[in-house]
Amino acid sequence: MPDFALAHALHVLAVILWIGGVGFVTLVVLPGLDSLPPGERMVAFARIEGRFSGQARLWVLLAGLSGLWMCWRANLWSRFADGHFWWMHAMVAVWALFAVTLFVAEPLVLHRRMRASREPARDHARMKAMHRVLLALGLVAAFGAAAGSHGWY
Repeated sequence: MPDFALAHALHVLAVILWIGGVGFVTLVVLPGLDSLPPGERMVAFARIEGRFSGQARLWVLLAGLSGLWMCWRANLWSRFADGHFWWMHAMVAVWALFAVTLFVAEPLVLHRRMRASREPARDHARMKAMHRVLLALGLVAAFGAAAGSHGWY
């Protein structure tokens, strides 16, 4: 199934760039903004994040489409009924969380909130905490998928 191999390669590439980008934002960009005055952090973050959000949307979309293709092509639907494949649920849940965040919450709510922030230090701290949670969930799903798909459990 060469189409499955291509879908799998695209899926892995998309996840690397997506979760790797989240890791960079979480572990490098957001802490780096701590050196700025609180009122400038959200503006700087919006400027930096604006360069990455389009890419993140692309990678999330590609991960979702390639994952759906693999499930359909290899008829993997029964895995969702088996607890041994918990990582399948984790991948879908993390994907859905990011898809809603990137395609709905961010453009409709979060950008407006960042621009109108009355407590930029608190909002920056919340954003850092939220990114840590999202990164942790993404890493758990990626680790579970890599280990589970190769028979570790």
